[in-house]
Amino acid sequence: MNTDPLETPFARIGARLKVTAEPSRRGRPADVVTLDVGADRRGEFFEILRPPEVAAALEVLDVRPADRHLLLLVREAGQKNKFLCGHDERHWFVAALPENAAVGTVPQAKEALKPAAVHAAQARQRLNGAARARRKNAAYRRQGEWFFLPEPGLVVDEKLVLRDEPLVRGNGGKPHWADFCYRSGGETVYVCPRRRNGVSAEQYNRILASNPRAKGWGWRLMRRDPVVFVRGRVRHPDHKAIVLHGWHRVLMNTEGQSRALRNVAFLD
Repeated sequence: MNTDPLETPFARIGARLKVTAEPSRRGRPADVVTLDVGADRRGEFFEILRPPEVAAALEVLDVRPADRHLLLLVREAGQKNKFLCGHDERHWFVAALPENAAVGTVPQAKEALKPAAVHAAQARQRLNGAARARRKNAAYRRQGEWFFLPEPGLVVDEKLVLRDEPLVRGNGGKPHWADFCYRSGGETVYVCPRRRNGVSAEQYNRILASNPRAKGWGWRLMRRDPVVFVRGRVRHPDHKAIVLHGWHRVLMNTEGQSRALRNVAFLD
């Protein structure tokens, strides 16, 4: 495969690209094109795994060198999947975009990753394009894939406030840690490394009944899809810590709604 058409736009945003048929890390699906962020002695690089038997076409739709972002289109199996590749604070990242979003540019891709509540908050604050692109503005604070919207009128029962609580997306990744956290609603589920999205109590009991060894899978009780609020410091090893004065509602970006998320191997 001639990778020059891809290497050039990646180089324009200051990134290295490797296209390979053999992954540098285990656990990546072998039946689709996958994107990853790897590292070697020279630093981080983007890696595209393209198995020889997979028929796919890759095209860069938009490049923003000053912003260090580009938009990549992957056509395979009659489907079009789009990915935002770029640099956020300290590291390179890949984000899959929802298929129902009409996206052809990097700014449109960034907006497509924002949940509906963030768009509503931006509209209320009448933010212009430049303000919407910032990690901190009048509508929200952002750290990685998480958005924090101020809730100045929120009153909580302090006995229910949790300290040093992790924020983790269902498909894994390194957690973001909040000084203070309050959760409301949601579904109680059992979670372990083999069931990252959680299972109900009924499903949990069936698993244990069919496989007694499953008791040792490291289960813990969590709430799925609760309304979450945090305040104080929010920290993550790949991002600069932020300080939230007052309660903020927590929302994750829309990448989890994307079919193409299975094509992304790298999780922060």
